[in-house]
Amino acid sequence: MENVGVVMTCPMSAYLEQELGNRFKLLKLWEFHSTTHFLTQHSDSVMAVVGNTKLGADSELIESLPRLEIVASYSVGLDKIDLNKCRERGIRVTNTPDVLTDDVADIAVGLILAALRKICACYGFVRNGLWRNGESFELATRFSGKSIGIVGLGRIGSAIAKRAKAFGCTISYHSRTKKQDTNYTYYSNIIDLASNCDILVVACALTEETRHIVNRKVIDALGPKGILINIGRGLHVDELELVSALCEGRLAGAGLDVFENEPEVPKSLLGLQNVVLLPHVGSDTIETSKAMADLVVANLEAHFHKRPLLTPVV
Repeated sequence: MENVGVVMTCPMSAYLEQELGNRFKLLKLWEFHSTTHFLTQHSDSVMAVVGNTKLGADSELIESLPRLEIVASYSVGLDKIDLNKCRERGIRVTNTPDVLTDDVADIAVGLILAALRKICACYGFVRNGLWRNGESFELATRFSGKSIGIVGLGRIGSAIAKRAKAFGCTISYHSRTKKQDTNYTYYSNIIDLASNCDILVVACALTEETRHIVNRKVIDALGPKGILINIGRGLHVDELELVSALCEGRLAGAGLDVFENEPEVPKSLLGLQNVVLLPHVGSDTIETSKAMADLVVANLEAHFHKRPLLTPVV
């Protein structure tokens, strides 16, 4: 398969680059002066695109690659891929589900604990010498026994629920349809979910329907004692409304791994003590990075050897 052109859209994993380079004719889009420069030289040789949540395969890129057969996403999310265009052209699409579920669920629980127990603020308190100077840190809030509302009870949402149950939490959720294999309380309306939980966790896929699914009404329903956790996508939350609610005390706090315009983070958030901010690292562990890379490669090999795809989307 050394003659099969595979383009990576942006840096993702050195291990993935190595594995792709060992098997295919690997092209790195970011090493070219521009996409136009890349296409001028290689548009007729590319048969596969490897993208991620930062840069996938939009309609323009797909149309520019006449021999494109497959788009393999180094992520679960598919919002950076024009799935309709892929279907029109018969282009296969794969992603990397399951292998990152535990890590993202772990980071969600970490954000909950950090937000409620004010772990980051505690760290600053010690590091800045305030404890040594005899000052006392303010009281925090317990996690155990809280009510958790989960937006999207898929693989990751279910894993978060399982972990929260171990803390004695009660679980409720909102999704497009009620799940038949769970006893968790279902709310068909996200505002009702937010009104009946202490902590709202966003763990759904990003679609047109879920864009800004957490808006002012949802935030106000969660209320001044509520905590918002987002490990989905930044566009799930109306960021301006979130900042406003946090600054005005209409929301107690937030733990965020994702933002609307990554890597840009609103300056107003940076100065708040009631937020925990992460640089979109939910699945970024050594173990998961390797597993995701292996799955991307395995899907590409399956496709070009005419075998069934391991994790087909289209």
